[in-house]
Amino acid sequence: MTSLVIAEHDNTSIKPATLNTVTAAVQCGGDVHILVAGKGADAAAAAASQIAGVAKVIHVEGDHFAHGLAENMAAQILSIAASYSHILFPATASGKNIAPRVAAALDVGQISDITKVEAPDTFERPIYAGNAIATVQSLDASKVITVRTTGFDPAAATGGSAEIEALAGVADNGKAKFLGSEIAKNDRPELTAAKVIVSGGRALGSGEKFNEIMTPLADKLGAALGASRAAVDAGYAPNDWQVGQTGKIVAPQLYIAAGISGAIQHLAGMKDSKVIVAINKDAEAPIFSVADYGLEADLFTAVPELTAAL
Repeated sequence: MTSLVIAEHDNTSIKPATLNTVTAAVQCGGDVHILVAGKGADAAAAAASQIAGVAKVIHVEGDHFAHGLAENMAAQILSIAASYSHILFPATASGKNIAPRVAAALDVGQISDITKVEAPDTFERPIYAGNAIATVQSLDASKVITVRTTGFDPAAATGGSAEIEALAGVADNGKAKFLGSEIAKNDRPELTAAKVIVSGGRALGSGEKFNEIMTPLADKLGAALGASRAAVDAGYAPNDWQVGQTGKIVAPQLYIAAGISGAIQHLAGMKDSKVIVAINKDAEAPIFSVADYGLEADLFTAVPELTAAL
């Protein structure tokens, strides 16, 4: 029994979500291999070989793997899938794009968003926006799995000594072509990897107030900025700041929610945070049901006072 983890990387370094996925793969039992497919990805393959718990790195080079296009990645995975009992992806935008293609081609059911490995064929995953946990057993010969990274501790990025095997990649299937990307530059930590997140809700009233109230607090804490769906829909914050079931799933050491009522879809994205602080003037707000510390106060007064005290 051997598991294959599909690495997310930028051709230079391994992204943190891969480390959590390796932990899940180790818990499935047997050896763990990592596929690093890219262009000029020698450094990423070397970094993958240092991850604790990894027995082998499969390094595939090709121009058509440079940007992780799902069509080519799925074809590459399928070319080696017969050797593996488990194929695991981080439950990120990239993983969710590739995994269903692999599962469909193998004619197996995908096991999505797992948060716990009970046995090599049995897993736990949240349903109903995290309000219930389903235990899922799969009898398929190949198990295609996406891993909710907040459910697993990251594997150590150093200390391993896996062998690196260079493998000839499959040809470009020509079904997709990378034209370009527009990447927002941000000096703050990436939302899903941040240890501290400061989030604002619709109660802030405008994008100007969001920036005026929340940014100084985030600066003081070295935190990432997040937002509720209502705040994003109202245009107070960009889409990539959205935390929740339809946004990003996060589990930082500290999550501060200001002016967020706590709709189910938002709670599903942040309730696994280690410490949750809620600031809301509505004592009945659902956010207080998951908060470790709750402050019933006007955020326009409380947040600047908190910022000044830091």
